Amino acid sequence: MELAMAAEELKAVVNRLRRAQGQIAGVIRMIEEGRDCEDVVTQLAAASRALDKAGFAIIATGLQHCLTDADLAASGDREQMRARLEKLFLSLA
Repeated sequence: MELAMAAEELKAVVNRLRRAQGQIAGVIRMIEEGRDCEDVVTQLAAASRALDKAGFAIIATGLQHCLTDADLAASGDREQMRARLEKLFLSLA
């Protein structure tokens, strides 16, 4: 499945991933500085949520494109695509 996203969708996903990247860098610094465990876990959870949201946005866009793709509907691969998308959703669960 190809990653075909509109420029606006792609920008939003990249922004989420950059936010997560910054949060992960912050977590690493916090650990190296010996910061409070609760603060570290809070930041780690925020990074995890940012990654999840980016992943769900990518999957949702893929789902939207797959469901509107006339070639896919005509080819009879709908069930295979459904199974692949389900597997992707579950990988983020």
